Amino acid sequence: MIRDQETLDALVENIARFVRERLIPNEDLVAESDEIPAEIVSAMKDMGLFGLTIPEAFGGLELTMEEEVMAMLELGRASPAFRSLIGTTVGIGSQGILLDDTEAQKQKYLPRLATGELIASFALTEPEAGSDAASLRTRATKDGDHYVINGTKRYITNAPQAGIFTLMARTNPAENGAAGISAFIVESATPGIHLGKRDKKMGQKGAHTCDVIFENCRVPAANLIGGVEGQGFKTAMKVLDKGRIHIAAICVAVAERMLADALAYALDRRQFGKPIAEFQLVQAMLADSKAETYAARCMVLDAARRRDDKRSVSTEASCAKMFASEMCGRVADRTVQILGGAGYMSEYGIERFYRDARLFRIFEGTTQIQQIVIARNMIRDANL
Repeated sequence: MIRDQETLDALVENIARFVRERLIPNEDLVAESDEIPAEIVSAMKDMGLFGLTIPEAFGGLELTMEEEVMAMLELGRASPAFRSLIGTTVGIGSQGILLDDTEAQKQKYLPRLATGELIASFALTEPEAGSDAASLRTRATKDGDHYVINGTKRYITNAPQAGIFTLMARTNPAENGAAGISAFIVESATPGIHLGKRDKKMGQKGAHTCDVIFENCRVPAANLIGGVEGQGFKTAMKVLDKGRIHIAAICVAVAERMLADALAYALDRRQFGKPIAEFQLVQAMLADSKAETYAARCMVLDAARRRDDKRSVSTEASCAKMFASEMCGRVADRTVQILGGAGYMSEYGIERFYRDARLFRIFEGTTQIQQIVIARNMIRDANL
């Protein structure tokens, strides 16, 4: 749902200009240094990008899901690391607080998240709990007016920069499933938190992940999201539905960027006396990529509008994320093929996107998890 088209158009154009003038020119630097320049981070804060989805009452822009998708379709045209820095904060890192936490906690944390003063991180995955998130082992044991947390989280995005973690931990050891999991806000400066070394990844340089180890970490009971134990997994699933639409939009944006680069190369590169864009087998790869990016864009926008209409989007979010992430991988492969030897060389940037895009089929739920979610929802609906 778009509330004010003129205002949204101005925001989207500002983001598009920022991508063209500041982000794309710095892609190689980020890839080489594995760091986003401080002045870029500062500019992102000044633009309000950290507060895109946070309510205006807390200093954010309060974008609807459709508006957020339109913004991500522009921001995602640059290297994914730039989006990753704000994406966790505007998405899974803050939305648990917004959806299920108390008013006091919203007042305490959301304004600082909106300005970028705090970077949020979502701590769910563990060494023995990835796709099977309900089997997590991190424990939160009640001790007076605190919880004592012990456990290890793995591959946690933005952990090295995080000011707060939205942490999922088991509060009821007798309950092995989702019902025993609770959600907490944990400030990164809390004693007992230790960060592992930064992960060395295949791609997405500049987007940092690492282990987060909790050793007798005492967290105030007031930081239990929603104030009720056993609701953490439900909070996580609600947040992930939104996050999957967000990631699907990024997949579309990355695919569109790669396709634009491939088309430009095909129009310039000449073989046998003419541009390779005139060869039908190259045209087939361009056409297939265009059709698939268009289809994915339509899916993402439809899912976003359904969410804005307060409809359940569990199936649609999984469909969009699954299709868009798989599509992005296919477009990446075709783009390398169109560029040929140049596509394999780092100076053209396509091999970097090829590596970056591979992660989309894994995080926010693997393609196989999306298939399970979709099929289970179909079966449930058929039995109603």
